[in-house]
Amino acid sequence: MVVWQLLLGAAFIALWQSGASSGFLDKFFFSRPTDIAARIWQMFASGEIWAHLGVTLAETFLSFAIGVVLGIAFGFLLARSGFLARLFDPYIRIANALPRVVLAPMFLLWFGLGIWSKVALGVTVVFFIVFFNTYQGVKEVDPVLMDNARMLGASERQLIRHVLIPSALTWIFSSLHISIGFAIISVVVGEYLGASKGIGYLISQSEGVFDTTGVFAGMTVLAAVVLAVGALVSRAERWLLRWKPDRSTSESREVA
Repeated sequence: MVVWQLLLGAAFIALWQSGASSGFLDKFFFSRPTDIAARIWQMFASGEIWAHLGVTLAETFLSFAIGVVLGIAFGFLLARSGFLARLFDPYIRIANALPRVVLAPMFLLWFGLGIWSKVALGVTVVFFIVFFNTYQGVKEVDPVLMDNARMLGASERQLIRHVLIPSALTWIFSSLHISIGFAIISVVVGEYLGASKGIGYLISQSEGVFDTTGVFAGMTVLAAVVLAVGALVSRAERWLLRWKPDRSTSESREVA
């Protein structure tokens, strides 16, 4: 499958390159993959990109970590307490419905142009994705399994550690795959609206002078970061869920 994915990407880039070189695509609006690759090489060779990339990665990591911790904690808390779930339900729905783009300028006013305004914006996105998945994952735990654990004398802490967390991990990791991408998008949007460093700042500066190659170069670097971080999340998921049987193996055994 990886080979087919690479071939598809290579075909897309080749069509883009030929279209821009032949004049079918205007280079002013679309640039060329070779020019974008040369710009990325120049940015890394000169060291210009490292400070901006470091800021974006730091903001992404902080917003992702804080949002995940808060989302998991509140997801478990409300899933285990029907009273708190009913109490906070309208407020959670209202907060989740607020457009993040509108909140971004407010965070800039409250926290300034530093990293914390971007972290705050990222947390508001990551939190709700992880919260709803964690909440649903805990609610979906088999009640028979819970009753059996209680009959064996399991305490609430033991239920959470040995039953609820393992059962909800699939839901949680599903949210992590989604939220990491949205965390990067959120901090880049925050940098785009107001910052002195970051990939979003570079994209904004390039866009301001109609430098299409610079815009695509920044977007390409972001895409590479998303793929790398997503691969790390997938690896962590496989390690933490190594106790679960492989679905493809189970299906092949059933067929046999």
